[in-house]
Amino acid sequence: MGAEGENVQQLLPEFERRHPDIRVRLQIIPWTAAHEKLLTAYAGNATPDVCQLGNTWIPEFIILNALEPLDQRLRSSAGIHDSSYFPGIRETNMVDGILYGIPWYVDTRVLFYRKDILARVGYSQPPRTWEEWHDVCQRIVDTGPETEHYAMLLPTTEWPPPVILGMQTGSRFLRDRDTYGDFSGPEFSRAFTFYIDFFNRRYAPVGLMSVTNIYQSFAEGYFAMYITGPWNIGEFRRRLPPALQDAWMTAPLPGPDINTPGMSLAGGSSLVMFSASSKKDEVWKLIEFLSEPEQQVRFYRITGDLPARTEAWQDTSLTENPYVRAFLAQLKHVGSTPKIPQWEQIAMKVQDYAEIAARKTKTVQQSLEALDREVDLILEKRRWMVNAR
Repeated sequence: MGAEGENVQQLLPEFERRHPDIRVRLQIIPWTAAHEKLLTAYAGNATPDVCQLGNTWIPEFIILNALEPLDQRLRSSAGIHDSSYFPGIRETNMVDGILYGIPWYVDTRVLFYRKDILARVGYSQPPRTWEEWHDVCQRIVDTGPETEHYAMLLPTTEWPPPVILGMQTGSRFLRDRDTYGDFSGPEFSRAFTFYIDFFNRRYAPVGLMSVTNIYQSFAEGYFAMYITGPWNIGEFRRRLPPALQDAWMTAPLPGPDINTPGMSLAGGSSLVMFSASSKKDEVWKLIEFLSEPEQQVRFYRITGDLPARTEAWQDTSLTENPYVRAFLAQLKHVGSTPKIPQWEQIAMKVQDYAEIAARKTKTVQQSLEALDREVDLILEKRRWMVNAR
């Protein structure tokens, strides 16, 4: 899918050289069309042998019985082992204790920040706790230039930040076997209150009308911190002026307290085998090949996608990149969202109510209670299915 589809073809000649009896036919699909195309292929009994699948899509295809369990093949593999992967990333590929995907590349979200601005307000290191996070924000807002400026950019068009904070407080988001919303529960309420305080205290602007170009606004000091992923390392390098290349850095997300590491989302894509494939042995050989540390490093150098194999992180292209170190630290503390097909619908509702609360259209409690009601409607069919078992 997308850029990965365009670039993986550079790796395939070596695979075919090693396996002269196997030919790989590559089909590249835009991300925007991939979900519908795969469902159509399933309905028409025309699924591919193997494909790249976003971690949050795996539960949906498991319910359709479209994916082949991979535990037995993994146990007998000479090249891939459980210990080869970050535990939180591997967990995203497991449903009911069964492994359905092999992590291919990973991503998560960390804090991108202006070192010079934080140093100006007395922080030689990035914040490590929620208390420090709000403190540095207050200092930036109090001591910045007379022109309008903020400490954070938290676009309310993105659902991951409030969900990440909810993970940090131990929220499971759903209850009763994932059949009802639990966003108004104490864990997520605490996280959501902390999140909305960024807007109430004017640490972050509401909406994106004043930020037409993230990189220019970051360079101008309109905001000093931003939660984003590894795809922006290259963008910041390309788009920030030369004078600021040493003024920014990445850091793991702060946690609720000094004894609680800041969790983040386990993201990325995995390689899955479709149940209907008649070439499962050949598929597994391809998955093993693309999972080799050498191939993962090569793919990282081509695309910038972070490797899923922990062994690949010993390569100098990663160890000598200062912006990547925060991702290595963060990937040791990541978690997955609820493994149900309805999660993407629910995530959009979280996003909607984050904006409603940020704009003070509803209070935090009113927003979360309304969110739970909408989530309960989304999960109505799931409740029926779970109760019918």
